[in-house]
Amino acid sequence: MLKNIAVLVSGGGTNLQALIDAQKSGIIKSGKITAVISSSKNAYALTRAENAGIKTFVVSKKELGSQDKFEEEIIKILGSEKIDLIVLAGFMCILTENFTSRYPKRIINVHPSLIPSFCGKGFYGLKVHEAALKYGVKVSGATVHFVNEIPDGGEIIMQKAVSVRKNDTPETLQKRIMQNAEWKILPKSAEYVCRNLLKNEKDK
Repeated sequence: MLKNIAVLVSGGGTNLQALIDAQKSGIIKSGKITAVISSSKNAYALTRAENAGIKTFVVSKKELGSQDKFEEEIIKILGSEKIDLIVLAGFMCILTENFTSRYPKRIINVHPSLIPSFCGKGFYGLKVHEAALKYGVKVSGATVHFVNEIPDGGEIIMQKAVSVRKNDTPETLQKRIMQNAEWKILPKSAEYVCRNLLKNEKDK
């Protein structure tokens, strides 16, 4: 039985696209993306999901009025869709311990640096790459990790390094890390976790 994967998104969905492509090409074979949940009704990620025939949901914190109601709604969807693995792919909302503790080692996130560098509260999007360049690092990259209540604080699953070039801007570095690291290790990590979930079931 394939494991059901839900991808949580907020924006353009380039990491979601990498996951969809990896499923088509057989990199992800122990799981299947069965739901995409967006925190914004305008996210282009929803169009990507619809184009791939994946069920979509929109859960707006603003409309629901509180973090508790926002998380409750997502939990309800995850339950009704029988989701085994949750992948955060450019999901711009911090999840509380009340949420993360329900799914130990079943939520993964990709972060655009080599954790523990340039991570934690306030480090997201271009801010990560701006900080890396300001510091003068010669190597950056991406990390996929399990999600717990601490931002970027969960156990590391995979990392991939990317060289920083002399004339890099935050934008060029962001693009290269996405293409050469994020889009490669996120699908591989999703497959790894799904495969382990299947293996653990067999071993019981």
